[in-house]
Amino acid sequence: METVAIVRFEGTDALVPAQLVEAARTFALESRAQRTRAAYRLAFGQFNAWCEERRLVALPAAPGTVALYLADRASAGRRVATVELDAAGIAAAHRAAGHASPRDHVAVKTILAGIRRSVGVAPRQARPALASDVRTMAGALPEGLQGLRDRALLLLGFSGAFRRSELVGFDLEDLAFGEDGLTVTLRRSKTDQEGEGRKVGIPFGSTPASCPVRAVRSWVAAGRLEGGPLFRAVVGATAGAERLSDKAVARLVKRAAESVGLDPAGFSGHSLRDGLCTSAAKAGRSERSIMRVTGHKTSRMVSRYIRDAELFSDNAASGLL
Repeated sequence: METVAIVRFEGTDALVPAQLVEAARTFALESRAQRTRAAYRLAFGQFNAWCEERRLVALPAAPGTVALYLADRASAGRRVATVELDAAGIAAAHRAAGHASPRDHVAVKTILAGIRRSVGVAPRQARPALASDVRTMAGALPEGLQGLRDRALLLLGFSGAFRRSELVGFDLEDLAFGEDGLTVTLRRSKTDQEGEGRKVGIPFGSTPASCPVRAVRSWVAAGRLEGGPLFRAVVGATAGAERLSDKAVARLVKRAAESVGLDPAGFSGHSLRDGLCTSAAKAGRSERSIMRVTGHKTSRMVSRYIRDAELFSDNAASGLL
């Protein structure tokens, strides 16, 4: 006899197979990216520990408890984005347990508004790795297999404006070399959680030393890669099987920046994506052409890069003093 379970859907009890309940639970979990789920679990875990220390109930939590927690976090120097994530994690835990979200209560909304006003919401932006920076970094990399890998990663990451998670997620099967350059199939990204995918064209560089297409081809050939992860660990003089982590991309960018005399503290894995957007804006590329590469759905973020690029090129104070 098939195992069944009682589950409530929209206020109605229904007798359904247990495996269907489990499938529904799995699909519900997959509605958010894995990293988002992990961040929410961590956020609620910290809130739960804070409540236990003070003998307060964490689930369901009183709105006043959540408001005090968020105020405590902000007072301890947490950034606004971190406090917002805390609130989102607490809200997600409540909804998953069938409780109303305390974040919707006026007390919590008021506290969050006060934190935004007092602490400020301007994000800390990593320094963009401009085209000139990337050319210098790539040119300074040492010879050998690891140098070939790092050069390919830097040049591809910049030319495709890829996020670090996207870079390390590529497999060899996602690449197609052609007469016009390299076509990369991005199967899933931060803004494409449904997995529709899109293709990004990587043109040949102006010189062999800074050409992303040649760099990727050289790395694939030298590493004798035949399938699987594109960017992987290098063990001695051999390409291993283990895929690089997204944190490894950030470390690589910082290391490359430091090697050419740049302050590594200002760079991150996102610097490559920011660098392409900023460099393209400085070169007068249109919003549409930039968005075609980055995959931005709206022009809001791209407009910010263009505004930053025009701080001095279209400055009212130029030549007045």
